[in-house]
Amino acid sequence: MTADPAPDLAPLSRALISVSDKSGLHDFARSLHARGVEILSTGGTAHTLRAAGIPVTEVSDVTDFPEILDGRVKTLHPRIHGGLLARRDDRAHLAAMADHGIAAIDLVVVNLYPFARTVAEGRDARTCIENIDIGGPAMIRAAAKNHAFVSVITDVNDYTALLAELDAHDGRTTLAFRRRLARTAYETTAAYDAAVSGWMAGEAGDAQGPMPRHRVICGTLARGLRYGENPHQRAAFYTDGSARPGVATAQQHQGKALSYNNINDTDAAFELVAEFDPADGPACVIVKHAGPCGVARADTLRDAYAKALDCDRTSAFGGIVALNHPLDAATATEIARTFTEVVIAPDAGTEAKRLLAGKANLRLLTTGGLPSPDAPATMLRQVAGGFLAQDRDVGHIVPDALKVVTQRAPSPEELRDLLFAWTVARHVRSNAIVCVKGGATVGIGAGQASRLDSVNIAIAKAERMAGELGLPHSPIIGSAVASDAFFPFADGVIGIAGAGASAIIQPGGSKRDDQVIRAADEAGLAMVFTGIRHFRH
Repeated sequence: MTADPAPDLAPLSRALISVSDKSGLHDFARSLHARGVEILSTGGTAHTLRAAGIPVTEVSDVTDFPEILDGRVKTLHPRIHGGLLARRDDRAHLAAMADHGIAAIDLVVVNLYPFARTVAEGRDARTCIENIDIGGPAMIRAAAKNHAFVSVITDVNDYTALLAELDAHDGRTTLAFRRRLARTAYETTAAYDAAVSGWMAGEAGDAQGPMPRHRVICGTLARGLRYGENPHQRAAFYTDGSARPGVATAQQHQGKALSYNNINDTDAAFELVAEFDPADGPACVIVKHAGPCGVARADTLRDAYAKALDCDRTSAFGGIVALNHPLDAATATEIARTFTEVVIAPDAGTEAKRLLAGKANLRLLTTGGLPSPDAPATMLRQVAGGFLAQDRDVGHIVPDALKVVTQRAPSPEELRDLLFAWTVARHVRSNAIVCVKGGATVGIGAGQASRLDSVNIAIAKAERMAGELGLPHSPIIGSAVASDAFFPFADGVIGIAGAGASAIIQPGGSKRDDQVIRAADEAGLAMVFTGIRHFRH
């Protein structure tokens, strides 16, 4: 028997500090020195500490070997990694340390080269490669593996916690504390490697190539959430480090913290409203339970909101409002008339903010811009034993790519509404039917196992709103209708025609396309095929 049980409390007398982010470094290192901790360091970190009057020993003095290859090799040495990896309860390890002049290192403080920031700044490939840290991850992993004896800090936010731990335990750390730091350390290196591998895939032009052999999902905890979709589910919100405008980067001006469902629904609304270029005019999207219940464009933002609301006022209650223009006072006044959970917009005027400030349960978010609807991304969905991965649906069409399949071609007005409906349909749960008239949705049927049921729901909602608004007839009459996938039978087209719609856009490709086209012709409808579908499950 050569090993003694590892103690719960481990002394901390020697630390190695090598950091890229030097926030709080002076105070932290000075506090360690005041507690009698010897500090080893490298290059720039050693210079910074020494300039602040903090005693420091250069790593090169410990290894008897200088930093070489422009600093690529400095800590990769047995006297460093031996000091990190040696088990203090193993007599053979202790003997080896004595034989080779290796002293124990009880704490590693490392934050890595700013690779992700370098990539985000658009630097050239050589600069990005030089910002791939090698020695840092090696030391972090070594210390984390040997957390029975060694503490490892990778986040400046843990400096205070370590000092408090030392004060509470007479200069020692508990095993539970070291284990928590080790978990954070491995999370850090995993996220770092994921960022590097993702960048290298992009540099190699793999965006259209095969999916990666290993898929790594990484995020940084933004905040814990009270619960998930339901109160019995734990939940948290993570960010991926991108600067894409949206919920993750938004500034919240008022209201209580966003819930899991708020975040999910707000993201759905903002992604859809971003489809409408602000240069082409104001647009508004209202979402409930992650599905659009009203979408419209108009000459003013207020009118766009009013038209979106008139699609389905019942569902809009307690919904999310997304805008593609800065929120103005007139629009804020109208929004305040209906209970709304979240308003998200690129910006908001001072008066608009004041008008909504009295709504304690309404959250106002501004993002500074709109996300690009064409930005590539990978969408993930968990299944038992694994997960599915696919590219974001960025399939767009242009009028010239449409195939007119009926005797009558759509008029210019119908074509505009068809394209609008097709854009919305891409964001509606399948089976999706979207009816549009005059640049506004007037009926949406979503998430049904039967396409005919989605048709009937869209018609019924439009008829209900006609009654609520006191219209003389259903707004479906004269509308343009989008179907996210082909009609398997003619019944859906017959239903649409019977409700008074005048044009249809759909992918085509059914075995019964000839029957569907014949039904459209008999009803005097114009119908175009896109050749692509937009399933969204």
